[in-house]
Amino acid sequence: MAAAHQVSAVIFDLDGTLLDTERATRDVLNEFLAAYGKVPDAQKEEKRLGQMYLESTTGIIRDYGLPLTVEEYSKAMHPLYLRRWQRAKPLPGVKRLVKHLHKNGVPLALASNSVRRNIDHKLPKLEDWGECFSVILGGDQVPNGKPSPDIFLEAAKRLGVNPSSCLVIEDSVVGVKGAKASGAKAVAVPSLQSIQGVLPIDPLPSNAGIGDKIVNNLHWVISDDCTYECIPDQISGIYLGWAKSKVHGLSKVIMGTGWDFSQQTVERVMQVDFLDSSGRIETEPVKLLVIGYIRKLQSADAILQALSITDEDRSIAREALDLPTFSEYANDLHLA
Repeated sequence: MAAAHQVSAVIFDLDGTLLDTERATRDVLNEFLAAYGKVPDAQKEEKRLGQMYLESTTGIIRDYGLPLTVEEYSKAMHPLYLRRWQRAKPLPGVKRLVKHLHKNGVPLALASNSVRRNIDHKLPKLEDWGECFSVILGGDQVPNGKPSPDIFLEAAKRLGVNPSSCLVIEDSVVGVKGAKASGAKAVAVPSLQSIQGVLPIDPLPSNAGIGDKIVNNLHWVISDDCTYECIPDQISGIYLGWAKSKVHGLSKVIMGTGWDFSQQTVERVMQVDFLDSSGRIETEPVKLLVIGYIRKLQSADAILQALSITDEDRSIAREALDLPTFSEYANDLHLA
């Protein structure tokens, strides 16, 4: 039996893997389409993630009936993206990982479906550690973009290694498919880009009571022995999901949960915001299903401030819960 190839080089994707460009550019398409009296279709845009620029652009023009050529669309959109790319931040942990690999002599490449000129605009956001990449490739520098293996084969060639000796770190399905087709090993790191600002998680059911109102439809959760039975202690942050009660039926919800260290006894706390309700929320038993992570808690001295849910959080949750990735859980048996 042939010996398995050891990893001797690492190839990174850029958008959604190294840089959180999705969060920075989230409203660009909304802004652009508004000028034509149209709004983005969340399901169509989810399917477009990871596509080559030309394929994605052609699809947008077709799907929304825009009276533009690809060139005209690109010329109008490019300055909008340029401004927002300046807001993009490296994703947590990537700087440390890249520097560690570089320090230990591991050859690194960056391979993105973005065209090379767009990559060059984003590279300054990687600061000094962007210099750790000895090979940088854009989708327009190879015959076919991801999910074709071309860009990974070319990256391995320029690194001087066998593709089977490469580890590819990706956030999109098309990227993982391309990496595996090249013979490389692939690690999928789900990112905010691939799910409209929300990281899907394995469903976490909870039975709770709805307590006092904090403001509007935001309520404290009254916990008992079963409330956190299926929710690990490590779960902390702003999450989304579904709720069902006898009085209010099924509802989209956004939740903030964490630990309150201000008392002598450390306690776990949770707030739930009912996104679909326009009336008074009764203090009653409710079934919850936590299915997506939005962000970590804010740094604050008081737990109430740390658990604060913003209008942006609510907007993200409403849009995400309409996507098939999350909406399918509305009929989960836990909520039946």
